[in-house]
Amino acid sequence: MELTVIGHWGGYPKSGEASSGYLMEHDGFKLLMDCGSAVLSQLQSYIKPEELKAVVLSHYHPDHVADIGVLQHALLIGKYINSTNFNLPIYGHQQDGLAFDALTYKNITTGIAYEQGKNLHIGPYTIEFLKTKHSVACFAMRISAGGKTLVYTADSAYFEELTDFAKDANILLCESNFYKGMDAAVAGHMTSEEAGILASKANVDKLILTHLPHFGDLKQLVIEAKENFTGNVSLASQGFKISV
Repeated sequence: MELTVIGHWGGYPKSGEASSGYLMEHDGFKLLMDCGSAVLSQLQSYIKPEELKAVVLSHYHPDHVADIGVLQHALLIGKYINSTNFNLPIYGHQQDGLAFDALTYKNITTGIAYEQGKNLHIGPYTIEFLKTKHSVACFAMRISAGGKTLVYTADSAYFEELTDFAKDANILLCESNFYKGMDAAVAGHMTSEEAGILASKANVDKLILTHLPHFGDLKQLVIEAKENFTGNVSLASQGFKISV
């Protein structure tokens, strides 16, 4: 599997960049995790929208889904310009009915529900879900293919069940919207310190910090995560690419 970070900002995108969006590719199957603000614009630096085979969404906050509508329009226009006839599946939870219903658009995209406790098979990927501790219903993802595993925490406060969920993953793509010593839980997020603790307890190979804050020195997040995790720690950035 290969991961490309399309967007990594929490809340809203930095100028010229994007909020949450992550492109996974294995055996030519391109899967987009989350589709936040400006993701469609940045995605086109790597692939055409028509090359996507599926999208899976953690939750319906705008910084994770704002570009679903424009993605649908891009596919609609592409259908006429390029004579494509592919209906893109967009996977999401049904705990917000109106948001889920919006995933289906004409004959362009179709919303498909996932549930915790039921493995989802998309192309070469097997995906498991765990409901997180956030201000709205949100689900972490454990994605496996080709004998490798990536765990994406999505948005969440720290909680012990994440440790088992992320156990022995090759890569932990973990939100770090706050710095050590801050009260991240009240906002439904994690600190850099908690990300390091999670990575250590779960015995993952590599930790990538994402959903980054717009304040402070981001390099400090890595320093603080390394206080509890001795493995490789990286900051997500636009275009960051890694083989899982």
